[in-house]
Amino acid sequence: MSSAVVPPEKAPAPRASAKTRSGSAKATASTGKAPTLRHERSFKAQGVRFLAGVDEVGRGALAGPVSVGIAVVDLERQKPLPGVRDSKLLSPAERERLEPLVRRWSVASAVGHASAQEIDALGIIAALRLAGTRAWRSVVAAGVLPELVLLDGSHNWLSPSEQPSLFDQPSLEADCDAPVHTRIKADMQCLSVAAASVIAKVERDHQMRELHLEYPEYGWDINKGYATAAHREVLRAAGPTPYHRVSWRLLGGELQDADHPDADSPGED
Repeated sequence: MSSAVVPPEKAPAPRASAKTRSGSAKATASTGKAPTLRHERSFKAQGVRFLAGVDEVGRGALAGPVSVGIAVVDLERQKPLPGVRDSKLLSPAERERLEPLVRRWSVASAVGHASAQEIDALGIIAALRLAGTRAWRSVVAAGVLPELVLLDGSHNWLSPSEQPSLFDQPSLEADCDAPVHTRIKADMQCLSVAAASVIAKVERDHQMRELHLEYPEYGWDINKGYATAAHREVLRAAGPTPYHRVSWRLLGGELQDADHPDADSPGED
């Protein structure tokens, strides 16, 4: 399923308090340059106006969905949005504050999800495509058709290859027929992709907190489904839930992401 899309809407950026400005300055000093629209605007020479920044969260988790965010920008009119960074560099409180601002700032935005059961049935790459396709459909349904996609990473999982090999599983049908450009560390350098990461992270975290109410012993309100030591310990004692990706070697040692950069440390929430 996918989240509701925020239709085109413009709102002035809020004035930051002195405390907020001070905190932002510290964040800038500790994490380097803030993402900009510089790379996105390079595509204007190709006649592109509406560009979709795309990022995923939850790919390395043991439980819960994988989620894909899309934030569409208008390269003719879009202004920078201060404070937005890759979601992994923001505290939970900062992400929660920025999420509605990102939604209003974007020409359109959406988050799509693929469940643990879908990940087990399809594999993680096809599940990413499914989640991304759900988000894409929501954006298009809102009346916005991006002309180009900027995707974080080095592999285009959003749209399948034109001709899979005989040994590949059949590709899940994808609706995105716009050109897809991949860029390593786009979530740290490109504002549209950083914005997509924020809305995807916030929405997935909300889902994991809701699932925590059903299975509180696994600590999903803190670890968000990632492989922390405490999460693994409960898995050893109680076994997997319906929200675990049971096709993975949950306790086999191959998923060494207790320190996964997308996982929240116990003190953050």
